[in-house]
Amino acid sequence: MLEVRTWETELDVWLEPFLDALGHKARRRWAPVYIRGLYGRTERKSVQPIAAEVTPGDYDQLHNFIASRSWDTAPLEAILVQTADQLVGGPDAILAIDDTAMLKKGEHSVGVAPQYAGVVGKNANCQVLVTLTLARREVPVPMVMRLFLPEEWTSKPDRCRRAQVPEAQQKVRTKPELAIEELDRVLAAGVRFGCVVADAGYGISAAFRRALSERGLRWAVGTVCVQNVYTPDVTLSWPKAATGRPRKHPMPSEDPISAAAMLQKTTWRRLTWRTGTKGALSARFAAMRVRVADGPAMRTGKHQPGEEVWLVGERRSSGETKYYLSNLPPDTPLRTLASWIKARWVCEQAHQQMKEELGLDHFEGRNWPGLHHHALLVMIALAFLQHLRLAAAPERGKKGRWGQRPTPATDAPRCPPSHSRAHSSDCTDPMSLLSMLARSTQAGVELPK
Repeated sequence: MLEVRTWETELDVWLEPFLDALGHKARRRWAPVYIRGLYGRTERKSVQPIAAEVTPGDYDQLHNFIASRSWDTAPLEAILVQTADQLVGGPDAILAIDDTAMLKKGEHSVGVAPQYAGVVGKNANCQVLVTLTLARREVPVPMVMRLFLPEEWTSKPDRCRRAQVPEAQQKVRTKPELAIEELDRVLAAGVRFGCVVADAGYGISAAFRRALSERGLRWAVGTVCVQNVYTPDVTLSWPKAATGRPRKHPMPSEDPISAAAMLQKTTWRRLTWRTGTKGALSARFAAMRVRVADGPAMRTGKHQPGEEVWLVGERRSSGETKYYLSNLPPDTPLRTLASWIKARWVCEQAHQQMKEELGLDHFEGRNWPGLHHHALLVMIALAFLQHLRLAAAPERGKKGRWGQRPTPATDAPRCPPSHSRAHSSDCTDPMSLLSMLARSTQAGVELPK
């Protein structure tokens, strides 16, 4: 582990591309101050306690830096995306699409409304950020956080203006639609990954799955037990009616059935995908090729068969059964399907780390620029810790905990060469965070190369 003076020096060098993008002298000064505050010992990581700890007497300047709409996040986000690809990008990486909720009181914070919050498992007053995280093995690097605006906000332009929401962001969009917009930006930057993963909140959307396929991406997403599917042998025909108008759509040769009913027809196998802190994590899995009933709607209210994909079931020891869809190739082994599906857990781990260790949900401002500035600097802070973690990790080969280091993208900002590891007795908070990040468990199912 790096000594305190070493990591502070390396942080200064590592941040240079981000500071160059900020340009303005005052912003170049306050960005590193804020990031060091996120690593600090304060219980709350909002502007006031950060200022009190790292720069007493300069609260107004630090608050102005975070809350001001005079600087755009886009240039720094572009560098973060390239940096994430350099750290963990590659054909065996995943791109996890998800969202994270931040509980809030009152009604004035931008985007706050009663909506589902996974952190409490029910509807609550909160803000929801749609996230894109690049991860390889057990090293997640969040790249995108964009606030989702519910109807209570998009239907009230005056409310959006008071919260300084950019006009382009005020239009009505679902979370899957917002995720696809951000995905296009990531793809344009050349980020490397082998599969897109998402939970059922996104996977139940036929438009979302179709958008991924149209972009030539492999995906493995959650779905629900009542999702209708057909067997892959289903055919379409045009029956001729004796009277009346001709049919507008062909009829399938069979009726669709639910995903739960379809998987009753196949065998289930027990697989272990990871060794956790409490031992091996395993479940029973089954998979079948199906055609999802997400084509054009018929007069019966059902839908025609769409794309042929994998339907995967997971029976957990708790008795709960989860369902997934994936467009991975027909010859994909069940173990590989399970490994891609279960790799999504690192995204949730990153959300938890950013909240508990870096204060993602501690921001107390109310406007759009301030929230996104805070979220961006939290992601940059975590990316630097992952950079230190990877630099300190021994090379473990193809079956190692982190695998072989990826070759940096030619147009990505180059991280400085790491200093040699030092076993320091200094217990500063950034180093404690690095120790926490390094306490990962080895994956029991190897992702395909």
